[in-house]
Amino acid sequence: MDEKNDKQLRIVGFLCNWCSYGGADTAGVCRFKQPPLLRIIRIPCTGRMDPLFVVKALAQGADGVLVSGCHPKDCHYAVGNFYARRRLELVKRFLPFVGLDPRRFHYTWVSASEGQRWQQVVSEFSAVIQELGPNPGFGQDAVTENAPQAVSSQGGAGDTERCISPRSL
Repeated sequence: MDEKNDKQLRIVGFLCNWCSYGGADTAGVCRFKQPPLLRIIRIPCTGRMDPLFVVKALAQGADGVLVSGCHPKDCHYAVGNFYARRRLELVKRFLPFVGLDPRRFHYTWVSASEGQRWQQVVSEFSAVIQELGPNPGFGQDAVTENAPQAVSSQGGAGDTERCISPRSL
C-alpha cells in the first residue's frame, strides 16, 4: 500500500461559533458531500484563537489545520476576524521555519448561510492535504526542536520565545 494512504489523514478545523460552524451545519443539513477527514472544534471567535493552536495541532499529528471565521465586517464581535487574519498570516509565514509546509494550514471566511461554499472549502483543502500525504513531523520532535531556533532567527524575544518553547508544545 502507498505510504500516503497507510495512515488515515486528519484535519483539525477551528470554526467560529457564529458563522463558519453554522455554514458547516448548513452543509450537513443540505447533505452536501464532504470528505471525512475534518474534525471540527467550535470556538467563540477566530479573533480569540491562540495562533499556537495551529502549531500545536500540527506538532501533535494533525495533517492539516483549517481555521474559518466570519466574513470581513460581519464578525459578531466586530473586529475579531481582522485580529485573526493578522495573527494567522504570521503563523503561515512561521511554519516553514519549523519545517512544516505552509500548505498544511488554511484560513478562510464562511458565513452560516454558505453551506455550499463550506463544502467547497473543505473539499479543496482536503485534496491539498491528500496530495501532501501524512504530516512528516508526526510522532517526531522535529517541530518542537526547530521552534526556538526559528523564533530567535526571526528576531523573537521574551514573551514570544516563551510561547513557542518545546515545553509549551
